[in-house]
Amino acid sequence: MENRKLTPKQQAFADYYIETGNATQSALKAGYSKNTARSIGAENLTKPNIKHYIDERMKEIASKRIMGATEALELLTSIARGEIVEEVVVSTFDGVDKVEKIPDIRDRQRAAEEILKRYTVSDADKLREDMLKAQIDKIRTETQRLKGDKKDTSMLDALVEGRKQYEQMMKERENNE
Repeated sequence: MENRKLTPKQQAFADYYIETGNATQSALKAGYSKNTARSIGAENLTKPNIKHYIDERMKEIASKRIMGATEALELLTSIARGEIVEEVVVSTFDGVDKVEKIPDIRDRQRAAEEILKRYTVSDADKLREDMLKAQIDKIRTETQRLKGDKKDTSMLDALVEGRKQYEQMMKERENNE
């Protein structure tokens, strides 16, 4: 690999190429002649020092802009816990309104499943149990809040009951092992 430094024109070409993905346009923006921009652009992409510069810059950009595994797991965890709210548009009698909405049970469950895929079976069982306990606590809190508002809580009551049944099943499973 050639370890030569790029000329200012070559560096400009490479930077524009990273931005646009078009060799001819990049050559023109870098100051190459309109008559030779197409051939110079293609030629520059074959030069090892320019190609290396572009590859390195793309890696830098990717590491800054593309989510890593830790960040992805943190996002999934926030969704599973219902900590992230999204703004949704709902229709009202007056037109439309924007409201904040926490992830619904299905989204939270999917996030939890995606997290659990990344752990071994024993870790997954413990993590699943911890997450379900946290979800039960959150549902109980939400149920109490909603009961205070005199709203229908039958769905939340059913979820709490389902959690109780799950806990019983897990205890029976532990006793059988």
